[in-house]
Amino acid sequence: MKIISLPQFPERQSTAHKGTFKTLFIIGGQSNMIGAPSLTARSALRSGAGLVKFIADESILTNLLLLESSATGVPISDKARNLERVLTEIDPEDTGVLAVGPGMGRTPQSRNRLSSLLTSNRPMVLDADALNLLAETGERLEPAAKCRVLTPHPGEFRRLAQAVGINHDPVDPEQRVKAATALAKVHHAVVVLKGHQTVIASRTQCHINHTGNAALATAGSGDVLTGLIASLITQGLDGFAAATLGAHLHGLAADLWVAENGPVGLLARNLADMLPKAIRQYLMQS
Repeated sequence: MKIISLPQFPERQSTAHKGTFKTLFIIGGQSNMIGAPSLTARSALRSGAGLVKFIADESILTNLLLLESSATGVPISDKARNLERVLTEIDPEDTGVLAVGPGMGRTPQSRNRLSSLLTSNRPMVLDADALNLLAETGERLEPAAKCRVLTPHPGEFRRLAQAVGINHDPVDPEQRVKAATALAKVHHAVVVLKGHQTVIASRTQCHINHTGNAALATAGSGDVLTGLIASLITQGLDGFAAATLGAHLHGLAADLWVAENGPVGLLARNLADMLPKAIRQYLMQS
């Protein structure tokens, strides 16, 4: 297992414009869970994504755009099942990056949508209910030409692990690296096992993150991480590098916020808005 150091933040050329980078498509949201995808979008935009688009049911898209007006949206029918077909129509050159799962729900419709998306050859970050649905089906991801990043917290990890026969404890410090690596091998993916000293693992590489603090124990912080990792992929990093740098910047943003405000009261939107400062500090120290 190769231990990997932190990558450089993606260089931005003076001639860059919003179309220079890949478009991020965020797929998630239910009528009672629109905050999650909006936080994913906010985080992605705050960390350098050029174009962010919600792919969401017509019934919730307007509210999503009110929450994050710098994003755009693609309305789909509430009964739409094959989202890969939708993506083929709006991204015919297959250049987008997918963030799937925030606020998605665990309905039969969501399960059908996820199944269609897993046939896509686009890079994707799977979080929240996308992970829960994957665990429910017991499906194993096939090797893909483009990166797949799974971002489970310990509870989601346990469900994923049980579905594929992995017995490592995702909380035990002595087992976290083995746990994340085992899941990465099963799903041919990068696994970000969240928690104290988040572990990032692929089939052959590993990194343990050392930024962050207990203020991150707040609703929506995982949605912010999803947007951050996906944003870094749109800017050219591979899945492992994006996950490693994303976890570091996510924790660093929390550290900077706590230094200014104290140990409690961090909201996920505060975390997203602190990302530019975290990136600036990282660039100064690199």
